[in-house]
Amino acid sequence: MKTIELNVEGLCCQSCAGKIERVLKSTDGVMDLKILMTSEKAVITYDEKRLDPEKLIKTIENLGHKVKGKDIKSEPKRDDLFETLRLAFIVGLGIAGLLLLGLEYLGIYKKGIDLIPLPMVLLAILLGGYPIFKRAVLGILKRQINVDLMMSIGIIGAGLIGEYIASMLVTFFMNIAHYLEEFTVSRSRKAIKELMEIAPKRAVIKVDGKEMDVDVSELKVGDIVVVRPGEKIPVDGVVINGLSFVNESTITGESLPVEKYVGSTVFSGTINGSGYLEIEAKKVGEDTTLGKIIKLVEEAETHKAPVQKFADRFTSYFLPSALAFAFLTYLISGKAIYAIAVLVAACPCAVGLATPLSVVASVASGAKRGILIKGGLYLEELSKINCLVMDKTGTITFGTPKVSGIVTFNGYKKEEVLRLSASLESYSEHPAGRAIIEEAKRERIEPITTESFEYLIGKGIKGVVDNKRVSIGNELLIKEQGIIIPDSVLEKTLELEKEGQTVLFVTVDSQIAGVITIYDSIRDEVERAIKELKELGIKRLIMLTGDNERVACAVAKRLGITEWRADLLPEDKINIVKSLQKEGYKVCMVGDGVNDAPALTQADVGIAMGVAGTDTAIESAHVALMKDNWLHIPTAIRIGRTTYKVIRQGIALGVTWDIITMGLASVGILSPVMASALEELPTLFVALNASRLLIRK
Repeated sequence: MKTIELNVEGLCCQSCAGKIERVLKSTDGVMDLKILMTSEKAVITYDEKRLDPEKLIKTIENLGHKVKGKDIKSEPKRDDLFETLRLAFIVGLGIAGLLLLGLEYLGIYKKGIDLIPLPMVLLAILLGGYPIFKRAVLGILKRQINVDLMMSIGIIGAGLIGEYIASMLVTFFMNIAHYLEEFTVSRSRKAIKELMEIAPKRAVIKVDGKEMDVDVSELKVGDIVVVRPGEKIPVDGVVINGLSFVNESTITGESLPVEKYVGSTVFSGTINGSGYLEIEAKKVGEDTTLGKIIKLVEEAETHKAPVQKFADRFTSYFLPSALAFAFLTYLISGKAIYAIAVLVAACPCAVGLATPLSVVASVASGAKRGILIKGGLYLEELSKINCLVMDKTGTITFGTPKVSGIVTFNGYKKEEVLRLSASLESYSEHPAGRAIIEEAKRERIEPITTESFEYLIGKGIKGVVDNKRVSIGNELLIKEQGIIIPDSVLEKTLELEKEGQTVLFVTVDSQIAGVITIYDSIRDEVERAIKELKELGIKRLIMLTGDNERVACAVAKRLGITEWRADLLPEDKINIVKSLQKEGYKVCMVGDGVNDAPALTQADVGIAMGVAGTDTAIESAHVALMKDNWLHIPTAIRIGRTTYKVIRQGIALGVTWDIITMGLASVGILSPVMASALEELPTLFVALNASRLLIRK
């Protein structure tokens, strides 16, 4: 298998993209295909033993498009000078025709239109209609009814009944419409280009103590990159020398510079402040976080929402229906000019463009704020969310707990309890274990040899340390070992848990030696974000945690959350999400993107927090927040709702406009010239409406 990326010029509407997609999918050897209309790209995976890539290029060019490949040289098929002269002639003659018709209508100059020689009119029809006729013929050869076929019948039909000026003006308006569509789509492409321009084109690397200026495409993992003050960082990597502040707003959306020193992670496309940095490259090119963001935005339209599928179905059925309606109009009225006007008015471009333009605009806008939304499907799902489920540790809290206190019993000293606990926890990856180890380091207590270790999911750990049987865990673990917890100990732990602290019991040789309390601070912006989510009308907010009921209750009440589930194992979170979905809720799950990956995948929308530089989290989540900012969650929901609203407005306008203009054309109220002049207005509205989504709020 091999994948090739082709730049396809002229992908100005969904009809063009759909036409290429249908033809390529039927080509033997094509295994996977993505047509990216707003990026003007075709990404094709093919079997190189069965298919020559040159055939792919020829197939697309036969559909009327110019193709350029990254690895394949394809000569341009169109002379730019000829194209400019062709368009200038058509536009000039079209404007002259409209002015003379206007003078005739006002009675200022009768028969002014006769001033234009017939040969010039016919030449304008041929030159202006040639690209349209060509695409129509190619469509017929592929057994497809396309917009160009409808326009061709209209242009030729007007000429055959002697309406040469009308035929020329329809051609004039069709060419203007084509370039307006290209301009419309280019507004969305601008968002992608802006992201691509963030990445620097050149880099300075250090080789054998000497600096070399190279193209970023030549960079390799392991290269030492030199970045001076004010320069863009060209790689994802680790600082190995220097100290500076870096503006990471292009990745995280955070405007405040972040301090970077030896050992710090930096990202491609971010801007170095006032210091000198030497960086070891860990990821380059498309593998960097910025590269993944650009790819995600480019491919956003491939994750089709249900509303896009409706638009695709409408477009596929609309053209044959319009052709039939034009024929029926001719049969009933007996006037060919009415039927021609119907064909000219039939243009589903606004319907086809509404979704991809809005999706790419929103995804690009979100990416600038550090919110990565993986396409139209998840934008639509975000707009329908009415239940939000959130993990506690590492999501609501910082995920870096600290030991807040140690209480000892049965004659054990604090230092001994901490030494035994840190020794056993040195084999654990749990955040609470790391907190105990950090506390031991702070107290300068050295761990001792651990002879055995066992991790008990949802309960704690146990093992043998210095010939003593040690266990650290929750109340359930202690009771399972048959150890009775004295009332005085329970009273003390209950008091601590009501304050939101996690209590870990430490036992030595089946005797309670002490209690270690762990506290993980709540993120500052969570309370405000919860308030905003309630204002957005989210019906249920549910907190999930492996902590016990009392700790969960304390944290939830502090944040104003009325529902929580405690004492959970990882698989319990998935079951809770499934249960809520069965109840009819559209569920959004918020987690850390790694431990919560299964639940995030199960949810209608999974939001992973703080994933900058974390490939697994970016891949597993439907929405990835580059920074741990809870306020981005209500923002993402607002983006989804606004986008879905804009898409529906565009589709509704396109469908309504086509029905009205075709109806007016069928009874002679709209002439072919008027119909061709009006057909592009809904497309312009769709583009302008979608461009609002590019504005950062």
